Amino acid sequence: MNATDRTPAGLLRSALAADAGRPLVTFYDDATGERVELSVATFANWVAKTANLLQGELSVAPGDRVALLLPAHWQTAVWLLACSSVGAVADVAGDPAAADVVVSGPDTLEEARACRGERVALALRPLGGRFPQVPEGFMDYAAEVPGQGDRFAPFAPVDPEEPALIVAGAEFSGAEMVERALADAPGLDLTGPGSRLLSGLPYDTWAGLSAGLYAPLAAGGSVVLCRNLDKLSADALAKRIDTERVTASRHGGGSEGMPRSAQ
Repeated sequence: MNATDRTPAGLLRSALAADAGRPLVTFYDDATGERVELSVATFANWVAKTANLLQGELSVAPGDRVALLLPAHWQTAVWLLACSSVGAVADVAGDPAAADVVVSGPDTLEEARACRGERVALALRPLGGRFPQVPEGFMDYAAEVPGQGDRFAPFAPVDPEEPALIVAGAEFSGAEMVERALADAPGLDLTGPGSRLLSGLPYDTWAGLSAGLYAPLAAGGSVVLCRNLDKLSADALAKRIDTERVTASRHGGGSEGMPRSAQ
């Protein structure tokens, strides 16, 4: 990272400049068998398109609240960085009725209807697939995002001292998120480029968001983000750790924090 990186979006820009081709997010869903690997460049492209959707199509401005009713998923990570790019407040599992925009997965659509602003639905299907039928009252993210621009420039500067994230009742500015992510990295055994953290933690706490996105990004490492990891056997998990060259893990099991060589 650069000394001037004071928002998560700034961290992503620095990662793109440093090594655009390296892996950043590798996602597994052990309920469906899905695996998706996104390089820094591919992830940044999704973020740019999503930020353009937020700013251009949904008229989201700095300070607006975006309720994210989404699980730990690679597309959730994209939305978190897109909110940072625009200067919107990402309200994780927030109240849709208090939000300017709600972004919902397929399991929370009824709850999301409480939002009086724009509503976006994510099917969370393998390969970013669309809904077979668009939910009434929602925009289908997978149908709308491909046509957005590949580069993003905010209409207004993003102030790193303004609120950027709400999770589990705590509010953080962009600058605080960067500081916390950097501080978290050593405890997660993220030692710099090449560090690879496997996280099975949900995205409903700062700890889960940090392990599953922000700390690896800040440290110049990468994350293997696993959803429904409880469906994986111990032997299969050990094989994944080896195959994915994981250097540390946080998933609630006994191997947390152990280097790959010790698995």
